[in-house]
Amino acid sequence: MHAAAPAPLRAISSMATRAVLAERVQAWQQQGGTPLALQSVGGVDAARRVQAGEALDLVLLASDAIDRLLASGHALAGSKVDWVRSSTAVAVPAGAPLPDISSEAALRAAVLAAPSIGYSTGPSGTAVLRLFARWGVGDALERRLVQARPGVPVAQLLARGEAALGFQQFSELMQVPGASVVGALPAAVAIDTVFSGALVSGCRDGQAARRFLDFLASAASAPALRRHGMQPLCAADHS
Repeated sequence: MHAAAPAPLRAISSMATRAVLAERVQAWQQQGGTPLALQSVGGVDAARRVQAGEALDLVLLASDAIDRLLASGHALAGSKVDWVRSSTAVAVPAGAPLPDISSEAALRAAVLAAPSIGYSTGPSGTAVLRLFARWGVGDALERRLVQARPGVPVAQLLARGEAALGFQQFSELMQVPGASVVGALPAAVAIDTVFSGALVSGCRDGQAARRFLDFLASAASAPALRRHGMQPLCAADHS
């Protein structure tokens, strides 16, 4: 009799890393790694499902969201692995003039000139709202702000004409036709998000799950992460 194939690891992630994770999961399985079934949903929904006790083995979200799951006991202490950094970028509808965002002052002017501004439910959206508040323009912009629904890329708002200017992770903006990426935020107001993975409490195969997280954070994954507009956090990149 043949031994039964191992049950797939069950993983959940936010949409920000969906494309690169799908690619890395395929590479992991091609080299003989334990099968892994990945669902990518809105980050808020992903965290809620972990907190609700859904049968999952791995969760991959923004670092602060993982920290909250660790603090509440829904993720296993000591299992967190930081694997990639993603920068927030600005985009406009395809074919629209590209605004100057080369400095904080230029970006602020572009925001104030935009008739509608798209942002996400994820960490980049929260940080963008904090930036507007720091500039003292939050109230003035309130009626122009358009929040994408969980799991919907901000670039879709741009492509459909629902927003004239959009903020989201570069890795998400670059995936959607109908939007043109202007560039990353200027250094003075850069919004970077570290994405991490952790084992969910009740993980059925901790060894295999930890091996996958190590694979994600390895130098072998670095070229794929860069190709998706992200900065690897593997040890080789810190030297």
